[in-house]
This record gives sequence, structure tokens and C-alpha cells, in this order.
Amino acid sequence: MAPIDPHSFTDSTQPLTTHVSLTLYFQFPSSTIHATALLALQTPHTGPLSLDTRALTIHKILDPATLTPLSFTLSPSEHPIKGRLLTVHLNNNSSVLILYSTSPSSSALQWLSPPQTSKKIHPFVYTQCQSVHARSVFPCQDTPAARVCYSAKLNLPRELSAVMSARHCDRHDPLGTDLDGVLTNEESGFDLKSLWCEEGRIVEEFVMEQAIPPYLFAFAVGELGFREVGPRTRVYSEAVDGVLDAAAREFAGTEEMIRLAESLFGEYEWERFDLLVLPPSFPYGGMENPRMVFLTPTVIKGDASGAQIVAHELAHSWTGNLITNKNNEHFWLNEGFTTYAERRIVEVVQGEDIAALNIGIGWRSLNEEVERFKDNMEYTKLKNNQEGVDPDDMYSRVPYEKGFQFLWRIEHQIGRPAFDEFLKKYIATFKFKSIDTGIFLDFLKANVHGIEKDIDLQLWTEGTGIPPDAHEPVSNLYIKITSLANDFKLGRIPREDEVASWKGQEWELYLKNLPRAVEPSQVLALDARYRLSESKDYEVKVGFLQLAISSRCRDYYGEVEKTLKEVGRMKYLRPLYSGLVQGPGNEEDKILAKRLFAEARECYHPIAQGVIEAIFAKHV
Repeated sequence: MAPIDPHSFTDSTQPLTTHVSLTLYFQFPSSTIHATALLALQTPHTGPLSLDTRALTIHKILDPATLTPLSFTLSPSEHPIKGRLLTVHLNNNSSVLILYSTSPSSSALQWLSPPQTSKKIHPFVYTQCQSVHARSVFPCQDTPAARVCYSAKLNLPRELSAVMSARHCDRHDPLGTDLDGVLTNEESGFDLKSLWCEEGRIVEEFVMEQAIPPYLFAFAVGELGFREVGPRTRVYSEAVDGVLDAAAREFAGTEEMIRLAESLFGEYEWERFDLLVLPPSFPYGGMENPRMVFLTPTVIKGDASGAQIVAHELAHSWTGNLITNKNNEHFWLNEGFTTYAERRIVEVVQGEDIAALNIGIGWRSLNEEVERFKDNMEYTKLKNNQEGVDPDDMYSRVPYEKGFQFLWRIEHQIGRPAFDEFLKKYIATFKFKSIDTGIFLDFLKANVHGIEKDIDLQLWTEGTGIPPDAHEPVSNLYIKITSLANDFKLGRIPREDEVASWKGQEWELYLKNLPRAVEPSQVLALDARYRLSESKDYEVKVGFLQLAISSRCRDYYGEVEKTLKEVGRMKYLRPLYSGLVQGPGNEEDKILAKRLFAEARECYHPIAQGVIEAIFAKHV
């Protein structure tokens, strides 16, 4: 076997999948999808075909041309990261048809019962496939190196609707012809054809004609509504007028950002840029699924500043979606480029001072992550070794912020006009391809002559920690905020006239530059004046609660409990749970953390559950 990805069973000696056709029957009472997947290969193949699966029941595998069974084996035990290896034995086959079912323990899927939704009437389900979770939705070569087009037919309860990272084609009553070429499967305990045409069902059809990595496969099913916010953008969410209206206001400037991004990076290739605001359990700030970006509701702040997350996901439309890291060891190629692109958009839309604040917040985050990984500095490299490592466990801001710093350093070296030309050429050269760090560096050296003499490229990409030529931003506002944070160390709280114009990002930067722990009396005094514990901006609120926990100011533990029970975004869960359980002599806090997790666990996405369990395994 010749693996191409430390997180996948995909074998480089076998043909890659080029197209996947899916039929998905959603059975909400059992939190299960009964499904078929038709995989088309690059070339006919004789011999084993290795596919990734996790928590899937494989019922049959057929030759779609003849509907005769193909022999297959499923590894008897599950690899803790890769899942189970499905080996299909082919004889000059160019496609395979797999009949299978997901399980309630699918790591990509979160099934919400009606009481867990906003209106508490209908259920809801959504995917989060990055980094290695598409394999728990359908058997596939679950590596970014295997880009695929796909089509899908989703069979749902009639009162629900669906969105996907694909073009919507049709909504129609179930037809027997939807399953042409699919046999019934009595031994599996269900007959897909009879289920398909049950009363009260509807079928939604989608197609993605541009090749994407499997981690960008996405859907959501529930009682959805939408608002039009631009010629290329709708905002979707659960059909709750207050949420939809707030989201429409927050993201009203999306079309302006798309046009700006096109001027910087070239034509937008994906036709639509729709947004879906998910329930609070969504584990990330945003997910850049093409045509349908997924967002946490915590980005709706009421002042349009949540559009910064949209700018990041929009930038992924070029760097990440068009050009993709070949595997997660080169994740910085996705996130470093996208963070750079995001800040270029923010600089024009919100001004240089706000862009400098973002860079400053990122700089502090990078320093915090290097400290976090002081016992495993491999994780502070841009190009790193992830053999035997779960990418969810090592997820951090390093690829974002160190990757940004590397590109910012190149821009400073050659000048912005030259770097802009390089960036456009890079995107045009590698679009719809998956590449690694070596390919990028070769392209950089070929197009920016002598760059390796001016910048230590190997130190930046393979060295640990923060290179000496990385640097903080320079702006009057940034200097003012960091100076006020230094004053706090001397016991001075900012005057109201000094912070009168501050919004969330200013407070976030201020909090990030405070000492990790202070006297509880200082925490109480700061909050008495500015009510940061009550902020509607979770970046500010959680930043303040981190300070309260690390200072053992237990007056705010009730607010910590409330926060951990109302949001599932890992950016907030990870530091709050970590703060409670880290360090000696705080058994009371560890007991609290375990109780809160036990009570809130079912409201978190499976990915978030796994991350918190890993924190507990290390510290409790």
C-alpha cells in the first residue's frame, strides 16, 4: 500500500474517484441515513480499491453495469483516526455502487431533536466534514488529494427543506426512477425503494460540477427560511424571523466584499455565495463549503463586524476551495493564504486600523499557541508531521497566523504590487488542484527570483516557533490599546473617554494583551466599569471569562456555566474547559468542568465532544 495522506487509507497506486452520485434517505427517528453511493474512477481498475469509512454499515457493493455483487472486506477493527478500511475487489471496473447506512455515531453529523431547535417543532441535521469526517457520511477516498464532482438526491420529510454545497436543481415528489439501478436490500432490514416513495416525503436534487475535496461536501436539513441580501447571496437559517432579519442586516455588505475580492484575486468561480446560519451547536466560526458557507450564530453581533468571518470564508473561495492543501500536513496553504486574503478585504472595507487590530489579535493568538505547544513544538511548524495524530486534536491558530506572517513577510520583501501579481498567477496556475508546501515553494522561487536569499524559506516552513523576522502590526490604535493593557498591569483601568469608541475587536485585543492571571479584585473592578461579562460579542465575553477563570475569580463561574451550555463553538469551549482543568490544586474547578460537560455534551457536535474529551484525558 502506498498512502498519500497520513489520515486516509487512499492508495496512490489505485485510481482516484472523479465523481460521486448519492441517494440519501433521512430517517430522523433513528438518526440514520440509508443511502447509495456510485463512485466513478479515473480509469478502469483490476485489484483492490481502498476506501475510507467510519461508523458505516455496508450492505452490498455492486457492479453498476450489471448489478452483480462485488466482493469486499471491511477491516475488523476501527483505527482511532482513519476509521475502517473498506477494500473492494475490482475486475476491470470503472465504477462501484455501494449500498450502506450511516449510524447515529457519525462523526460528521449532528442530529438535533425538535427541543434542540429554535422553534422546537421539527428536527434538524447538518454536516461538518472537515478535516476527516466525510467518510462517516459516505465511503470515499477521504483526502484533499482526491477532488470529486458530485450529485445528490435527498429524500426528506415534506415539511423540511435542504441546502448543500452544490447547485439546487429540483424539488419533487419521490419517483421510482430516482433509484434506477439500485436493488432492494431485504437483508439489511430495510427496502430502500419502498421507503423512498412513502407518503409525506419530498426529494431535493443537487449537483456540484466543479471538483472539490471531500471535506467540502456539506448539507443541512431542517425547517429553513432565507432572506435575499445580494444578487449572488441568500442568508439561510432556521425559519425564525428574528434570526433571519438579524443575519440579513449583519451580512448586507456581502456583494461589495465579493466584488472587492474579485478585484484582488480574480473571478469568483462558484456562481453563488450563500450563507447558512446554523444552530448554536455548530463547532466552528464558519465553514467555507462552496456555494453554501456555514456560520455560527455567534458571528451575528448587531454591528456588521461579524462580516469579518464572512470575509474569511469568502477568501477561501480562492485559497482552500480553488487551491487546496494536498493533506492536512500542509494546512497552512489553506488557512495562511486565506487569513492574508481576509485581511486584505478587511483593510479596504473597514480600514487600515481595523486590519491592524486583526493582525494584532492574530499575533497574540500565535504567541499563545506556541506557548500551548511548548511540549510538542512539531505542531508549531507550517509543514509538520501528522502521522498518528488526529487533526482535530492539534487544530490551532498556528497555520492561520504563522502562515499569514510568512506571506506578509514576502509581501514586505517584494512590495505589495509585485506580491499581488504573484498571488493572481498562483491562483490561476493551481486552481482546482491540490498541492503541497514543496510545490508552493518551487513556484515562489521560480516567480520571485532570489527570494530564498532574502527570506529563510526553510526556517519559515519547517522551523518551530516564531521566526525572528515575524512582527507585530504598527498603527496608532494598536499601540494605544496595547499601552492601556500594559497600564492594567500597574493597576490602572482605562477611563471611559479612552474606550468610548471601542467595539468588540478593540476589547478583544485589549483582553488578549492583559496578563494571563491577575488579582480577583482587578477582574471585578474591570467588569464593574465595563460589564464585559455581559457582552453580546462572544469574543469579548469569552476573553473576559478566560481572565476570570485563570484568576480564580469564581464570581463569574455562573456566567461560564451559562456560556458553555448555550454555544458549541470550539473557539470558546476549548479555552474555557482548558482553563477550568489545567494546573494543580484546582480540583473544585475540574469537578465543575466534568459536571458541565456531562450536562451540555448532547448539545455539542461530535467533533467538539471529541476535542473536550481529549482535554480531559490530558488534564483530569
